[in-house]
Amino acid sequence: MIHPQAIVDSAAKIGEGVEIGAFSIIGPDVEIGDGSWIAPHVVINGPTRIGRENRIYQFASLGEAPQHTGYRGEPTLLIIGDRNLIREYATMHRGTTGGHGETVVGNDNLLMAYTHIAHDCRVGNKTTFANGSSLAGHVEVGDYANLGGFTLVHQFCRVGAHCMTAVGTAVFKDVPPFVVAAGADGARPYGLNLRGLKRRGFSPEAIAALRRAYKVMYRSGLGLQEALAELEPLAEEFAEVQQFSAFVAASERGIIRR
Repeated sequence: MIHPQAIVDSAAKIGEGVEIGAFSIIGPDVEIGDGSWIAPHVVINGPTRIGRENRIYQFASLGEAPQHTGYRGEPTLLIIGDRNLIREYATMHRGTTGGHGETVVGNDNLLMAYTHIAHDCRVGNKTTFANGSSLAGHVEVGDYANLGGFTLVHQFCRVGAHCMTAVGTAVFKDVPPFVVAAGADGARPYGLNLRGLKRRGFSPEAIAALRRAYKVMYRSGLGLQEALAELEPLAEEFAEVQQFSAFVAASERGIIRR
């Protein structure tokens, strides 16, 4: 299952049923889980841990040293979960000792061509990164987030679960869960990701509660702390509003606002 023209270091750990294409290079301290498929011309350096049943297309570069001037060759880590689809020219870098020491990507994610995940990022499960979308260092992306093509996320920002960004969005502040964001000169909120919420089975009551929460946060004219206080009764009733409010309250960079 390993092409004779692939170069696989003897110290790499390759699971059962793994296919590795011609001219791919697998370095030492790399682990690849059972059933994964590695196309030709892929480079994976370590320390990197890759789970089961991933599909990694040609010219992807995984586990390379972080693009950070303070990095001095420390053995930091890249961790990739299961069943991810990683397309052509995607790049993922290991962590830094000044950050978490590891970059973590969860399960069932789609990372399209030319996407980039920088050092110390944390990506959840079932996200979609459209072509050319990129994360700077220390970014967090929640489950089911959908980043439109060429979305750029500034370092230390958070992108909440179930949110969506439009094509060419530049994210300089945190994007709360469930929100649609757009803006090449700085992301702004454009309502809720209603189509995504309905597709994923959120109840009509939960969606209505999130609509009310969005209006309080963005259209009431209240300050941030006043809006959070206004949402407390609704958050006690609906876990989705609690998730929204908790994300906003925990924001260190501040959230996107009009």
